[in-house]
Amino acid sequence: MRLLWLLATVVALTSAGILKDTPKERYDNFRVYKLSIQNKIQLAVIEKIGELTNKYNVWKEYDERSKQVDIMVSPGELNHFQELLKFNNISSELMIENVQDRIDEEQVTPTADSATFGWTKYYELEEIEAWLDEILNAYPSVTEEFIVGKSYEGRTIRGIKISHKAGNPGIFIESNVHAREWITSASATWFINQLLTSKDADVRSLADNYDWHILPVFNVDGFEYSHKKDRMWRKTRQPHATSACIGADANRNFDSHWLENNGASSNPCSETFAGDAPGSEPEAKALVEYLTKIQDEISVYISFHSYGQYLLSPYGHTKEEFPENYDDILTIGKAFADAIEALPYGTVYQYGSTADVLYVATGTSVDWVFNELGKKIGYTIEYRDKGRYGFILPPVQIIPNCEELMVGMLALIDKTKELGYL
Repeated sequence: MRLLWLLATVVALTSAGILKDTPKERYDNFRVYKLSIQNKIQLAVIEKIGELTNKYNVWKEYDERSKQVDIMVSPGELNHFQELLKFNNISSELMIENVQDRIDEEQVTPTADSATFGWTKYYELEEIEAWLDEILNAYPSVTEEFIVGKSYEGRTIRGIKISHKAGNPGIFIESNVHAREWITSASATWFINQLLTSKDADVRSLADNYDWHILPVFNVDGFEYSHKKDRMWRKTRQPHATSACIGADANRNFDSHWLENNGASSNPCSETFAGDAPGSEPEAKALVEYLTKIQDEISVYISFHSYGQYLLSPYGHTKEEFPENYDDILTIGKAFADAIEALPYGTVYQYGSTADVLYVATGTSVDWVFNELGKKIGYTIEYRDKGRYGFILPPVQIIPNCEELMVGMLALIDKTKELGYL
């Protein structure tokens, strides 16, 4: 009887709104370290503890060139972590002393409380979608909405197509597949706005002569969760049948060398969990079906990510092989990086294949488009920074990052056209 009374009380309290939702995840005194990895044993140790996601969280996987890993450590694990580093002779640099401080600072933007949608703060999904509706209403002759599909939690995955004339080559931009990478949807919405409002002759040419298919928030469930519950959430939100861990890395879930060569994880608790099968995540499955349907309209595919300052191209599954047009891909990459570095900020981007420049990553959207749809130009852009802020890039850097994106895109598209791909 007592159990029935307790259950009835819980139901009544919930209905009355007295029981609150679970509070936001906090990261007080969580630290982020940059580790220098010298051998396979050291790497194996870090990869193993990185799977203990309630204690550690890999922010940036092992970089083949720099030989570094960025990892977040909970305060309760700090002593054990430091002993582990000492025992394995792993050198480290403290990048962020208190992750919660960074999160709190990200929210404090005195100039960002204007009623107008701007780029001085990060917006939630509902605000981005309301802005998208305004744009569609304001520019009905050159914009139209497209629907990729539904997420696991039933949200609509929405994009916008910008087209000034028939017959233009198409460029597809997919953004925010990883929920915590907020700078990506901020950059996507800014880029949309520039294509529609800029008076700059080069930007106008970019807008007028290409069809733009832009998906500001791909991982809608994860993005919503990162705002409402856990700022550091990365994956989708689909539960797993045999694990308490939620979600998969949608950018390891595409059917292109899926789960090969340690380019993803089969552990549901890992941040790079590839899912139970290619396309097991409704979001990835929907995007595959949508892109297949419009494949003849698309010549270039670009995926927005953060962080690290890279322009990454296929292949992700191996650093032993390269696409037959890799020289052209590198030429385009150099144009992109040179244009960005020439700005007053002096930001340096590395470019090259994902597996060669960064790490082996399999089942990614860009590789799927390249390998399965036969597109010859595809890139992943990893935005600012190099780890000082990581995923929690201050809002004051949104506009500078976007300015770098625009000059980079102008150079990328110009060189792609010059080489005969558009």
